[in-house]
Amino acid sequence: MMKYFISILVTCSIACNVFGQQDRVGEYKLQQEQMKKTALLRELDSGVYFMDLGNYARADEKFQYVLENVKSVPSDLTFFFGKNSFNLSKYKQSIDWLNKYIQLKGTNGQYSSEAVSLMRKAEAEFVKEKSQASEQAGEVLSANYDIDCGPSGKVTCPVCKGDHVITKKGAFGPAYKTCAYCNEHGWLTCEEYNQLLRGELAPKN
Repeated sequence: MMKYFISILVTCSIACNVFGQQDRVGEYKLQQEQMKKTALLRELDSGVYFMDLGNYARADEKFQYVLENVKSVPSDLTFFFGKNSFNLSKYKQSIDWLNKYIQLKGTNGQYSSEAVSLMRKAEAEFVKEKSQASEQAGEVLSANYDIDCGPSGKVTCPVCKGDHVITKKGAFGPAYKTCAYCNEHGWLTCEEYNQLLRGELAPKN
């Protein structure tokens, strides 16, 4: 009987050690992820610092480093990268990223007003640029990245602008069609939104 109890104690002790090691490994991984995230946020802040100084090329290096190393792109980065792209005369790239910020934050974001103003200017400059047949090479477009949609995990559908209905002008007046991508409330999940950006979201009807 004593041997039986000793065997149980030894088994429990081994199991506790295994679970303890797993917990420590999990905590270590979380710490490493947090340290990496903190370091990337410092790079983002550094990029904003250089942008504010007018050193747009250096800021671009910082922002692109964050883009290449972050799991999902923070919404603030979509604004800063769009703004800096405008300062670098990369208007198509600027429009793309500023548009993502507006889609994510609507009119209530910290930088929404500035984003709308900058995007209008970028659109005007892009029209001029196209008429002169000179486009920037090596543009970084948001469809290549997963965008972080924030704590809500949802985004207003950019196809129907959240109406869930698409209106088209026809010979006999306007025609109405249900949006094939969003739910009945005009929302997309963050995963669906990123799939739509990449052209991978299949229509529901």
